[in-house]
Amino acid sequence: MALVVVTGASGFLGGALARALLGRGDKIRCVQRSAAPELRALGAEVVQCDLSGDPAAVARAFAGAEAVLHVAAKAGVWGPARVFEAANFTATAQVIEGCKANAIGKLVYTSTPSVVHAGGDVEGVDEAAPLHPDPRSAYAVSKAAAETLVRAANGPDLATVALRPHLIWGPADTQLTARIIARARAGRLRLVGGGLKVIDATYVDNAVEAHLLALDRLGVGAACAGKAYFVANGEPMPQRDLVNGILGAAGLPPCQSSIAPWAAYAAGATLEVVWRLLRRQDEPLLTRFVARQLATAHWYRLDAVRRDLGYQGKVTTAEGLTRLAAWFGASTLPGCGSSRSLGYRTYK
Repeated sequence: MALVVVTGASGFLGGALARALLGRGDKIRCVQRSAAPELRALGAEVVQCDLSGDPAAVARAFAGAEAVLHVAAKAGVWGPARVFEAANFTATAQVIEGCKANAIGKLVYTSTPSVVHAGGDVEGVDEAAPLHPDPRSAYAVSKAAAETLVRAANGPDLATVALRPHLIWGPADTQLTARIIARARAGRLRLVGGGLKVIDATYVDNAVEAHLLALDRLGVGAACAGKAYFVANGEPMPQRDLVNGILGAAGLPPCQSSIAPWAAYAAGATLEVVWRLLRRQDEPLLTRFVARQLATAHWYRLDAVRRDLGYQGKVTTAEGLTRLAAWFGASTLPGCGSSRSLGYRTYK
């Protein structure tokens, strides 16, 4: 039985990948900072290791593996650039070296579409789009640099591929889903420009599907080797449709409040100044980068991932929202509503 290393398995996507791999009978080793008793309970081996720390420790953590799914990353829109660089760029460089030191043949890297989002509308672009991360986002800059390393490392001994899942959401998501709901409950949720800009997000099971396909199809000389792929549901729609679908799944009313894009950007700029003056370490309620993200369209062509990996995106947005509603209905989170039928309007 092959051993697969998964980094970042305590996170939303990493955890879903770990469960999927175990569910199909793979042997996995989760390499991460935390002890992760929940992963051990599922049958995973857990090795505690700082991927940006001692390179020799990283190499030892990968010993005996045949493939690596490198999902671990520092996400976010606020914080010192050096922290993102260490967690995303340095750690990835050491993951690559750990693969080489152990003659590991496959490396699947989780990147982000933010590597091509410079701040304007991104509509229907494919993988030919140049890397052009928004300089306001240390996360996007560090991920672009790391993706470049991964693709350059592809060769006769190590086959690599980078996946760019867009806006992953679903049950137990602590980022997109949780933030939308938390802000709505606090009365702070606003749709920038009415939420009319078009996006294409990724239900978590579809992100898992893409990663498993990449893992299975990757190899020296494979069609996907050395390449990057956008991943999403393939259902571009106005932001407000997804936001209100998620709110409905949690038993909350749709968001009716809107803010003009220029006002959102000005508010983000002001809050950044305030946070710096106060030397606050937490994330501002809004930043210029987030304001730009919310005020622009971002959806991508999926021809390449469908062709080279056989990706389908089997869970539609409607089905994902139904599953999310069922999860909230069964959860014990305060204020969660019960399951109910949900609809959304797909952008044509």
